[in-house]
Amino acid sequence: MKLVARAPGKVNLSLFVGAPRADGLHPLVSVVQAVSLADELTLQRAAGDADEVLCPGVEGPNLAGRALALFREATGWDAPPVRLEIVKRVPVAAGMGGGSGDAAAALRLAAHAAGGAPAELLHELAVALGADVPSQLAPGRVLMSGAGEHVDRLPDPEPFGLVIVPSPHTLSTPEVYAAFDRLTGIAARDEPRAAARGAVALERARAAALAGEPPPPVNDLQDAARELCPAIDEELARLPGAMVSGSGPTVFALRATPDEARAAAAAIPGAIAAEPVTAAFGEVRPA
Repeated sequence: MKLVARAPGKVNLSLFVGAPRADGLHPLVSVVQAVSLADELTLQRAAGDADEVLCPGVEGPNLAGRALALFREATGWDAPPVRLEIVKRVPVAAGMGGGSGDAAAALRLAAHAAGGAPAELLHELAVALGADVPSQLAPGRVLMSGAGEHVDRLPDPEPFGLVIVPSPHTLSTPEVYAAFDRLTGIAARDEPRAAARGAVALERARAAALAGEPPPPVNDLQDAARELCPAIDEELARLPGAMVSGSGPTVFALRATPDEARAAAAAIPGAIAAEPVTAAFGEVRPA
């Protein structure tokens, strides 16, 4: 058994954030687009007596390994130990969901190796792993709401291009949310009417996305990311129409065609041209 799957990165075409819920998580509404900049995962029999994850260049605990462990625990899958190798191409701690995409791909690989698993169960495991994981179980364009646990598939878009500018810097998502709370004062607004108004605004954004309206280029976390990483401003200035993806610091911009994106990326050192992808891009296949 040797299986491979790609784990595409994502950009947030729009991201609206509300005041923290009682559980401390922030409600959000975001149109998420998977892109062709992707990691590649290979699953095969391990030489040792335990599951292992190899991800050269990335230190510390790996969310994909946690995904394998949760899958075994939830399903009783008792196959011999496996080795999961990850070739990283999506920037780490960059607002592109690289680790979350790897975890989602690990769930797809494990389910395939086990002969299948209910979609509902995979979704539950994804929710337990992190806010971005459910939206990347079946890569494509989705609407993410709640604190990431609600995912609605959106129609695949017409072809277009993206210019992605990775950063040498990294940002901690919790720190960006904390800065967002501080800058907006939103966490202190516990007055019921203010909270209700915020919920209505999020619901309007969700309804607009489900109705097929183009996602507005809004990222409520952008100012918080810029404060924590001032270098973002330089990237925004040299890429017309750019915005921050997720919690940053990756910056991206849309172009009408892939050719236009390639031309724009060629003019910016370190920039990458990419395209939107659909669920088929992340399908498991034999190596």
